[in-house]
Amino acid sequence: MKIVAVNERGQRIGETHPQAKYSNGEVSLLLSLRDQGLTYSQIAQACGIPKSTVAHICRGARRCQTPARYSMVER
Repeated sequence: MKIVAVNERGQRIGETHPQAKYSNGEVSLLLSLRDQGLTYSQIAQACGIPKSTVAHICRGARRCQTPARYSMVER
């Protein structure tokens, strides 16, 4: 059994989502680099992630949900 984060509709979110490409740690790093004043291009080069993905994450268009609860699922 594994604990996963789910939104209010019970759908997996964050790195536990089946189509997630980036870990929660990588997303946190992107956001902290942006808070330090780096541009999307600088962050993209440093992390090896497309600039458009960096922009979407930083603007809240991607990975912007917070867990409503946690659920147990089988691996």
